[in-house]
Amino acid sequence: MQVAVEQASLFIVAPTVSNHPIDVHELEPTVDAIAPQVGKPKAAALDHGYWSPVNVKILEDRDIEPYIATGREPHHPSWQSWFAQQPAPPPADASLKEKMAYKLQTEVGKAIYGLRKQTVEPVIGVIKEVLGFRQFSLRGLGAVTGEWCLVCLAFNLKRWHTLQAG
Repeated sequence: MQVAVEQASLFIVAPTVSNHPIDVHELEPTVDAIAPQVGKPKAAALDHGYWSPVNVKILEDRDIEPYIATGREPHHPSWQSWFAQQPAPPPADASLKEKMAYKLQTEVGKAIYGLRKQTVEPVIGVIKEVLGFRQFSLRGLGAVTGEWCLVCLAFNLKRWHTLQAG
């Protein structure tokens, strides 16, 4: 199950489901599921499960700036990492992975990638903890897709109610 989340409102704009065990193949269907009325994102911040040169190309071909983690980040970085100097840019012949790793270490890269943690992760947390959705009740890809869309609709209605009250 995947979700594309709009940053400002935290609305789910594209829920998708597949039976693939890893996320690397889920980028394209999820990006394609974003309705044209919603608009095209300017950038996409994705965790390391989506890293692949193919996914970078998919986003760049759609004029979406990719910010994809190239590896796991430590949960508790040392205090030295907060004060470390920005590394030198990679050489022109560096691999795509090295270039992406550098891009994520720039001020802009840190800012955009950091927004992922306060955009997508809270949505998944609310679905699990507040709505209590931890597993699918139905079986089969079609039925699960319908159930996931209903869960995402319930989240969006709850979010809309929260925004209207504020």
